[in-house]
Amino acid sequence: MSTDQPMTEENLQVLLEDAGAKTMSRSGRNEHYGSPREYSFEVRGVFPNQLALQITARQYNYRDPWETSGRVNDFVDVALLRNNQYCELPKGYPFFQNRDTEEEVDFRRLQEIIVAVKNINPKLFTLQELTGDL
Repeated sequence: MSTDQPMTEENLQVLLEDAGAKTMSRSGRNEHYGSPREYSFEVRGVFPNQLALQITARQYNYRDPWETSGRVNDFVDVALLRNNQYCELPKGYPFFQNRDTEEEVDFRRLQEIIVAVKNINPKLFTLQELTGDL
């Protein structure tokens, strides 16, 4: 995948699966806008370290046919989940510091977040909770 690629439900699911996550997704609006949900789609991936990323695309963009086909997203919101609850990353990471959601994330930044989250040792949370850093 290219680093400036627009994001679709399908390619984000593949991106998370390639990183080792178990995924599921659901569409918000469909082609007829008959759904009451306020987002375009949502993809959730759970990594072997039991951390999860919930990626939500709020608004579709439309492109000219020579750029790409169909509806795409240039930016998504990403939430970090631990034990099915929103959480922050331990200190020392550039993401999820003093917040549990990163907003307006482009494809390149999303790739960086996925790599960081999948490589975290869950014992780091316990250690920083014990020292009062988390």
